[in-house]
This record gives sequence, structure tokens and C-alpha cells, in this order.
Amino acid sequence: MLAKSIVRFAAGLDKLSQYLLLLKQLLCPFCGAAHTLNRHSKLFGNDPTSRQDRQVQRGQRVWCSDRGARGGCGRSFSIFLADVLPRHTVNASSLWSLLERLLGGGSPRSAIQSLKLSFAWGSLYHLLNRLRQHLPDIRSALCRKETAPPSSQTDPLLQTVEHLRRVFPQDPCPLARFQLHFGRAFLG
Repeated sequence: MLAKSIVRFAAGLDKLSQYLLLLKQLLCPFCGAAHTLNRHSKLFGNDPTSRQDRQVQRGQRVWCSDRGARGGCGRSFSIFLADVLPRHTVNASSLWSLLERLLGGGSPRSAIQSLKLSFAWGSLYHLLNRLRQHLPDIRSALCRKETAPPSSQTDPLLQTVEHLRRVFPQDPCPLARFQLHFGRAFLG
């Protein structure tokens, strides 16, 4: 399978740099051409920890060169840092903290307030609703790795949080580990 030769998430900036050094040795996930992958542009986004309009690096774009006799396809793809939730400013660590507080019995409002994030509450409620829409895909992926643990929770979201803890017990942020392990965005 060609798609497995490219990782779409890197554990951190240092791992991303190491990965980018190996680009010429990898196959394009779209066309399968060798020696055609090049760095494109860095991906920047809003810093979730800052109330200012500060930007942080979120990943790197990679391009398959179709110039000359290289035979590439000209398409590009993104490699994100594992703590980045693509298309969202909230990072995986912040979302995981919110989910842990909800699992601890807090209301969504108190959990959001206790995190002291620089986001409007409405955006975090929207994110939780979006997460609920993706639960079937997330739970299916987790079940392929390990069966769901018995749970006293009635909320499928909280059952999924327990399942994430079981599948990635040693990890401080199971959401980031999910993206690294399965090579796909947690929120689709």
C-alpha cells in the first residue's frame, strides 16, 4: 500500500525535522514515484495558548515534484505535529484536558472554565459536538486495537475517553498518540 509509506503526523518538531531529511527516500502516497518529494511550506496557525494573534508552526507541507523528467504527480500533502488537531485552533492536549475533566464528573461549562483557555465557550461546545459526530469512526479504530473496557458511563463520549485511556495508558495525551498510531486526524 502506498499510503502507508507516508506519515501524516510527527511527534514533535524534532521528529518532523528528522522525517523531512528522509523525504527523497520515500514514495509519494498519491502516485508512488520515488525521489520526487520536496519540502513545500511550513504550516502555521494560531497559538492556542496566547490571547494575542501569535502564530506557531503546526506542521509542514510536502510536494511531489512533477518538473523535468522526475515523473511525480505535482500533488502536495501535510505532515502535522501530533498535538495539532487539523482545521482547529484547539490542540489535542487542551481537548484531552477538557475530556478528562468531563470524565471526572464536571459539567461542560465548569470544565471549560477551569481550563482557562483563550477561546470562546461556544467554540469549545462546537468542538465537543463535532467530536460526538466522529465517535463511530474513533471507536471503530480503537476497537481494532483493543476491545472497549467495561464502563459505568452512559455517555458514549465518556466511554470513548475511557477506551482511549485503556488503549494508550502511558501516554500523557492519548489524542495525539491516536493520530500518530492510526495516521489520521482525530476529528476526521
